[in-house]
Amino acid sequence: METNSASRSDGWLDERLAALDSGGEWEPNVTAGLSRLRELRFRGNWISRRWLWAAMGALGVCIYLIVLPSPKALAHRCLECSVAVWHSLLPSTPTQSGLKAPSARSLAPDFNLKDISGKDVKLAELKGKVVLVNFWATWCEGCQVEIPWFVEFQKEYASRGLVVVGISLDDDGWKSVKPWIKEKKVNYAIVIGSEGLGKQYGLAGMPLTALVDREGRIADLHQGIVEKAATQEKIRDLLNESFKEPTN
Repeated sequence: METNSASRSDGWLDERLAALDSGGEWEPNVTAGLSRLRELRFRGNWISRRWLWAAMGALGVCIYLIVLPSPKALAHRCLECSVAVWHSLLPSTPTQSGLKAPSARSLAPDFNLKDISGKDVKLAELKGKVVLVNFWATWCEGCQVEIPWFVEFQKEYASRGLVVVGISLDDDGWKSVKPWIKEKKVNYAIVIGSEGLGKQYGLAGMPLTALVDREGRIADLHQGIVEKAATQEKIRDLLNESFKEPTN
């Protein structure tokens, strides 16, 4: 069976060769063959190069997406840059260390309380002064931290018009406050207040500190322990504000 298959293959090959033999001497066209070979080789190289460039382009896109920020982030950065440039073009204006603008300040709730000597301390009578009002208690640990700072402020700025008033909310009043004042050598007025007065100032927990400007308005309200340097700067700014004496 294999012999018959080989015989048929040999016969088919002889027929094909016979068809190519036209009786004359045949010579291969080497020039045409080389030209065709070069054409096929160039086409193959071009296809290879095309895939190479495509791969490099894809790689570049991937690197771009990985390295550069997302479009939203890029837009955000551009916006930040634009705002920064815009601000740099605006004329510089002095700022007041976090104080409320004068037009946004409201009158501080008035009070009339007695100090340790029985003298009246009236907020309304302190107009023209910058007043630091501090709600505190002898049992308040945070209060013990900042009160020495208020002693320093009173000593340094009293001559320029600063008045510090400490409003104690101790339940037993002077019983706890008197020995405390003597021990701590407090140099500013201490009075005994009430929970109702504290609520008028927005008291939610102690300590609470309010800075009242020369017009009797609250320029700053701070819940909790104040920052010493920031508070000192605010006091200086308030002391530098002008005050118009009321005309009778």
